[in-house]
Amino acid sequence: MELGYQDKEERKDKKLAGCTLFITGASRGIGKAIALKAAKDGANIVIAAKTAEPHRTLPGTIYTAAKEIEAAGGKALPCIVNVREEEQIINAVEKAVKTFGGIDILVNNASAISLSGTLETETKKANLMMDVNVRGTYLTSKICLPHLRKSKNAHILNLSPPLNLNPVWFKNHCAYTISKYGMSMCVLGMAEEFRGEVAVNALWPKTAIYTAAMNMLGGSGVEKQCRKTDILADAAYCILTKPKSFTGNFVIDEALLREEGIKDFDVYAIAPGHPLLPDFFLDAEPDVITMKLEQHGASQAFKEEKKSSQPKHEGLDGAKVDLESASAKPLSPVAETFRVIQGAISEEFVKAIQGVFQFELSGDDGGTWYIDLKTKGGSTGCGKPPVKADVVMSMSSADFVKMFTGKLKPTMAFMSGKLKISGNMALAMRLEKVLVQLNSKL
Repeated sequence: MELGYQDKEERKDKKLAGCTLFITGASRGIGKAIALKAAKDGANIVIAAKTAEPHRTLPGTIYTAAKEIEAAGGKALPCIVNVREEEQIINAVEKAVKTFGGIDILVNNASAISLSGTLETETKKANLMMDVNVRGTYLTSKICLPHLRKSKNAHILNLSPPLNLNPVWFKNHCAYTISKYGMSMCVLGMAEEFRGEVAVNALWPKTAIYTAAMNMLGGSGVEKQCRKTDILADAAYCILTKPKSFTGNFVIDEALLREEGIKDFDVYAIAPGHPLLPDFFLDAEPDVITMKLEQHGASQAFKEEKKSSQPKHEGLDGAKVDLESASAKPLSPVAETFRVIQGAISEEFVKAIQGVFQFELSGDDGGTWYIDLKTKGGSTGCGKPPVKADVVMSMSSADFVKMFTGKLKPTMAFMSGKLKISGNMALAMRLEKVLVQLNSKL
């Protein structure tokens, strides 16, 4: 089988020609990539997404996606669908059946994400994830199933992970994990319930995929650690062109493509040769990955300082705290890190970040520290910050030093459970950008 992104010639064997795919969240990202892949075969694509008007920051609407699908060789039916609204799903399905005569494939791609702890997850965010990821997937499947059962080779494909009960995938973002595993449990149940009639499978990437969501979560430079959406489109095509006896599987994109004979995976990389960030829910070896990342240009925060005086910092009582002892005793790694950070802070930097970070460090060199990038001039110090922290980060002192010396990426630390975050998650996810800018001034 020739696979799309690597094709240079039109595929002769158009297995999805004339098939109708109902894809949720297909206006951009992974959903649109799967749609464009099928469109090359001449498939009919129902773009079931809620973006009808251009978003202020995210590109693409159901109408711009429709134009791309038709340009690729398919037929497109853009439908305004918020999967939280049952009536909108029903209307879109009825319109799809009326337009194309039926539905052969359902791709449950629409998903919501909030990587926050239990106490920090607002009820409305928990409701959003449960409604979109679990309820939306369940309802869309239920509404499409009567039509899918009439198809000769019906498929449901959920973009959801294998069910991995390692607690590390629950402790930092319990609500999100429950919602994604809910999608996977739909696969588990429906594959058995409709065995012989409809194939039901899950697809999940081995590595992070570069989308608008990943750009938001990962911060500056994260794209180098990601693959393009094309790898999921190719893997989805492999699944959707298999007989409906292929069901109840939790497929990892790279593993499937290797079985299909693909050997060159650099074509899927944003930065070929650069180490890749493993995706959520797949147990990996973070330290090995971090070492590889370091070998590929991860920045080092410690450089020789040729300053004769040491910076002082304000403690809780307003007194100046000298991080360098009077006897010129070498600083601890944590104290040295904060000393270097203090020397790199500028007024311009404070204006750009506007956030206060509190660090609760455990281990031999533990304690409470802060970086104030909100108050005029900025400051760092031992103890709680002079104003309320926007973000509280908990980790070991050893991992803190690794993170600020470029040896451990914040995204990697969070995903592997080494870093726990509470407070303003949007600001927290800019930490990698903060580190890049700080290191550039060292």
